[in-house]
Amino acid sequence: MSDIIYPRSPRETMDGWMYLPRYIDKIRLHLAGKLHADYQENLGKGFDAMWLKNAGVTHEQMLDLVKKSITDGEVYDWVRQHAKKTPADKAAHARDMLSRPLPGDEAAHARLKMRKEQCGGLHRDDVKTFVDVIDLDEKRI
Repeated sequence: MSDIIYPRSPRETMDGWMYLPRYIDKIRLHLAGKLHADYQENLGKGFDAMWLKNAGVTHEQMLDLVKKSITDGEVYDWVRQHAKKTPADKAAHARDMLSRPLPGDEAAHARLKMRKEQCGGLHRDDVKTFVDVIDLDEKRI
């Protein structure tokens, strides 16, 4: 049996923000000393950083917020007050995440192929994005 506690899917949303619940889970696991090593190197980077940039907040702010909160509702309230973006901005962020790797980014496409192979999904033509690979790797699809 795996000792990995998977964070929520990157497709999960909170306050219209795709990915936010996953990021919160990763921080909570990190703070509890239960974030699997596979996730530690990229905490606050990659898709985490994409969300942070779009929301206009810092990783340090989110670490402090999640550390001081008990529920997702507390995080939700803070995000609504500090990451004031329109529904259109949030939708654009989701589209951006779901479009990765970008067309023409050969290095990213090679990385996607490698990640698909690592999680036994090279034969899966329906797995086309990094979000798909995450869900495949974490056994959601």
